[in-house]
Amino acid sequence: MEKEASTNHLEAKTAQVEFLEEARAAAERERSMTLMAAIYRYPKAVGWSILLSTAIVMEGYDLVLLPNFFAHPRFQQRYGTLQSDGTYAISAPWRSGLTNGANVGEIIGLQLSGIVQDRFGYRKTILGALTLIIGYIFIVFFAINLPMLLAGEILCGVCWGVFQTLTTAYASEVCPVALRAYLTTYVNLCWVFGQFIASGVLRGVLTLDSEWAYRIPFAIQWFWPVPLIIGCFFAPESPWWSVRRGKFEKAKHDLRRLTSSLETDADLNQTIAMMRYTNDLELDTVAGCSYWDCFKGVNLRRTELVCITWLIQNVCGTTLGNYSTNFYESAGLPASDSFDLTMIQYALGAVGTICSWFVMIYLGRRTIYLYGLVILGALLFVIGFSSLAPDHPSRDWGIGSMLIVFTFVYDLSVGPVCYSLVAELSSTRLRAKTIVLARNVYNVGGIIVNILSNYQLTTTAWNWGAKTGFFWGVSCVLCVIWVFFRLPEPKGRTFAELDILFEKGVSARKFKETTVDITETSDRESGQKETI
Repeated sequence: MEKEASTNHLEAKTAQVEFLEEARAAAERERSMTLMAAIYRYPKAVGWSILLSTAIVMEGYDLVLLPNFFAHPRFQQRYGTLQSDGTYAISAPWRSGLTNGANVGEIIGLQLSGIVQDRFGYRKTILGALTLIIGYIFIVFFAINLPMLLAGEILCGVCWGVFQTLTTAYASEVCPVALRAYLTTYVNLCWVFGQFIASGVLRGVLTLDSEWAYRIPFAIQWFWPVPLIIGCFFAPESPWWSVRRGKFEKAKHDLRRLTSSLETDADLNQTIAMMRYTNDLELDTVAGCSYWDCFKGVNLRRTELVCITWLIQNVCGTTLGNYSTNFYESAGLPASDSFDLTMIQYALGAVGTICSWFVMIYLGRRTIYLYGLVILGALLFVIGFSSLAPDHPSRDWGIGSMLIVFTFVYDLSVGPVCYSLVAELSSTRLRAKTIVLARNVYNVGGIIVNILSNYQLTTTAWNWGAKTGFFWGVSCVLCVIWVFFRLPEPKGRTFAELDILFEKGVSARKFKETTVDITETSDRESGQKETI
């Protein structure tokens, strides 16, 4: 009996050693994998991630649609109130309500997605949201008044909340380290694509003198869900989700669908072993998978990092970029020319996002985020000081042009890199829920920012105009201070390495140079430390 027990213990010990060897081999292979090698080995992962992330185009589209509708004559005439000078305008409270309606819906959708995804997986959750949004678009399309339009925005926001969370988390989980930054930052490019398309559509319907001037832009939102539903139906599930559910064979099957034939069966087994090891490592730190677990132990720090990193996107002055059309009209430009320049602004934003992929090859996420905020803060103060010049069209031209530069810098740095940071700094077991919390912090911040901006920039309210640059410039300075002292550098780290760095409490400024061996772990049987 004792001999049999000894034999079983030896076999278990041997299996544990082999398991750790496989995990280490996978980690070493992933860490040393070049960008081109990763593309050759994970071409399907790139394709599926790009397809699912495209759902974010719809949110970026609507993000620009409503603020620019406030400058659209036909929309103002339909939903605004007649002013003493004979023009129509939508009041600041209703502007805030409409722009915040989607944020309220997104908060609801985000909370639901964290629960639903944990049970049904990424693919089925996104499929459900895409199906629902087809019906919700009918409400905004047929809206007969502002309350009905607000209700439609809230319901559409529920679906956008699902897309916000799951597309970023899915992109980070289906690819190796070498591709992670590019596929997660592609989400920002989808935002910019949506903004650019919205500006082009608004420019195209500007001459229409009927209700179709604002109904056509709403109807175009029906273009996206059907092809995305078809693609999502055939997409593989994230192997990390299957590992967390204990479905290791399914995880291997999903991983095979994400990789090329270059990945052998042994390679797949090693990668699954690394996923299981990372999951077990996090189980030792936090056993649960609930929202409350995001605030326990080392995950409290990770939750803070992800939440503030995403909040910075909203409080660094980006709201001014959405109102560049208004500044151009203030300079005396016709509405058509103003929308043309806004399209140029978002086109440069797309160029900035693509350029960020090359910058990330040489610079870390922390460096790009920090210096990007420094430049954005400087531009905001320039805009603020420009507002002190005498009232003249050239002044407004200068302010509008600075906003174009601001958009380019933002989409070169803070905009795309944020998505990479939030996907990398959260733990794998709690990633979806941590991103939900972070995005909700972003959305609550967005509600406050939208209220402030509408009052700051509306002529019938505070009417600060470009002086608003001072306010957001100071906010940007505060963001720079937080990033310098709190934000670590995750570039080139596997998820297991990041887990160990956080567990050891390594300070933000020492993350980059700290050496980590992922197989330096606690033996769960004997409690002794061992290094394989």
